[in-house]
Amino acid sequence: MLKFDFTTYMNYHVNIDSIQKQTIIESLKNNEMAGFFNNVINEESMTKIKTVAKQIRNNCDVFIVIGIGGSFMASYAIKNMFFSHIKKSTPEVIYLGTDLSSKYLLEVFDYIKDKDVVVNVISKSGTTLEINLIYNAIKEELQKKYSQEELRKRIIITTDIDKGKLREEANKEGYTSFVIPTDIGGRYSLMTPAHLLPLAVMNLDIDSLLEGYKLGLSQIDDAYHYASLRIELFKNKKYIENFSVYEPSLYYYTEWIKQLFGESEGKDGKGIFPVSTVNTRDLHSLGQFIQQGNNILFETVIEVLNTKDVKIGKQSLNNVNHLVREAVCVAHAKDNTPSIVISMDNIDMKNIGNLSAFLMLSAVFSSYLFEVNPFNQPGVETYKSEIKKRVQI
Repeated sequence: MLKFDFTTYMNYHVNIDSIQKQTIIESLKNNEMAGFFNNVINEESMTKIKTVAKQIRNNCDVFIVIGIGGSFMASYAIKNMFFSHIKKSTPEVIYLGTDLSSKYLLEVFDYIKDKDVVVNVISKSGTTLEINLIYNAIKEELQKKYSQEELRKRIIITTDIDKGKLREEANKEGYTSFVIPTDIGGRYSLMTPAHLLPLAVMNLDIDSLLEGYKLGLSQIDDAYHYASLRIELFKNKKYIENFSVYEPSLYYYTEWIKQLFGESEGKDGKGIFPVSTVNTRDLHSLGQFIQQGNNILFETVIEVLNTKDVKIGKQSLNNVNHLVREAVCVAHAKDNTPSIVISMDNIDMKNIGNLSAFLMLSAVFSSYLFEVNPFNQPGVETYKSEIKKRVQI
């Protein structure tokens, strides 16, 4: 369960208009892209995901996930909460498609040459440049190792239900496939096979994730309060929101948060620019600016109350981390950098599901309060059209 502190380190308060609030909630419920809220994944789909995930775990050393943006960031962020370069999942999960680096791709080719591989390519449209290029390259490598019959067991496609290049390929070749629902956009797609399949392959508890997610969807009042407070801060010239964490394993989760808010709000010359810091590391670099620099920031701190502890002499390292967080919020508030604190008791799948649903609701409510569409990304389409003029695949 999450706890929210909207007042301790905050000199700004909001008076919520109940009529406007109800209008915005209805706008969410009636939006054709509100599947993340209205149509949470069913038991049949969860069962298929868990069945295929078990087959994958039993048949490969490396599971490659090819995706970008909303098709990869959520599961990648959660992976990094529980696994690292020190502790790896079995099978090992490698993400591709997030860049066009030949150097990195060649390193992956070399790494997997003696390993059994299963690939999951994820793209709702099936037209994303990075995905198509990297998928074609990986497929060529796998064709050197496996027959076409064997490839049918080693390529899994997650895409639109009935259209696009990937759907056509899945149908033609008989690949196992999953559907990204039409009414769910990428950055709101945590509870779809795009993320649940990789997480299940890592043997993470997606049932607990779903349980927490449903809890988060019920926290409408807190999400609206948070969104309203963000808008009030923006009106007071707080144009940048720093998502601050004190557990390094949450770093990539803040990357997902930045996409969620940046892509939802950032339209029509509006929105709050999201950044992130990992403390205490960044207290020794960006801390000076946050404390006394250009006074345009506020912070949302995501605090983990309990972790496995280390005792150093008589000191509890977990307790010191908590006291530092408290001291930093007090210090920043003294120089008019206010903080909102969201606390969870520990890092587990239920809490992450809870927090993720809460943040999705908050991003939608903030966007509506900014009077922009939470679910489109016209600026992304602009740069994609420019790329298509220059690169043919």
